[in-house]
Amino acid sequence: MTEIKNQRELSLMREGGRLLAKIMSRAKKEVLPGKTTKELNELVEKMIFEVGGRPSFKGYQGFPAALCVSLNEEIVHGVPSEKIIKEGDIVSLDIGLFYKGFHTDLAITVPVGLVESEKRRIVKATWQALEKGIKKVQPGKAFGDLGNAIQQVAQKQGLAIVAGLCGHGIGRKLHENPWVLNTGTKGTGLKFKKGMVFCIEPMFSAGTSETETMANSFTIKTKDGSLSAHFEHTVAVTDEGCEVLTRE
Repeated sequence: MTEIKNQRELSLMREGGRLLAKIMSRAKKEVLPGKTTKELNELVEKMIFEVGGRPSFKGYQGFPAALCVSLNEEIVHGVPSEKIIKEGDIVSLDIGLFYKGFHTDLAITVPVGLVESEKRRIVKATWQALEKGIKKVQPGKAFGDLGNAIQQVAQKQGLAIVAGLCGHGIGRKLHENPWVLNTGTKGTGLKFKKGMVFCIEPMFSAGTSETETMANSFTIKTKDGSLSAHFEHTVAVTDEGCEVLTRE
């Protein structure tokens, strides 16, 4: 069953989402050659506690950090370490904030310095897919319309949609109903209803859609080692359409 948030709950999630957006904006500026992913995690965790929140991810199913940071062929759930970010990498940052009883979730993929055109292409396409998906969240539409919009971007760009990973409902729990697929048929599936809050998160691969989990038991990468990108926003359904809660 999909939870419907009331105005008070939405107000708290809106507040948390804006704080999360500010944290992400600061973290993005620190994605620089020579930085370790561990250093990024330490910064993010410090900022989360400074705003009076808690990291949504730390301790969730045993995950050891506040930040998921995934490089190049790594798709999601990258564990921070002594790994050094290099010029030409693409780096996905995924942060969850638990604030005043509610979670919000936000992810971006950042090109580092001079990045080859194929890397820039997959980053841009994945971001465009998120924006097109957001535009489908409006009265009279359904989750199939959202998934189809994302799918169309991948197909036009010749990119694969990562299998087995998708968006999700969010609120008092980090993961709630419904699952928000990155594929779909127009006009099908659950209809959007005012008060629904969920995360839209396209994940594209330049090669295979298949994945594998790395030795740390958390990080998921493309099975063929091809590039990947990931973007995410937490959104709420309104009478008019959609409010993105994780924008500054």
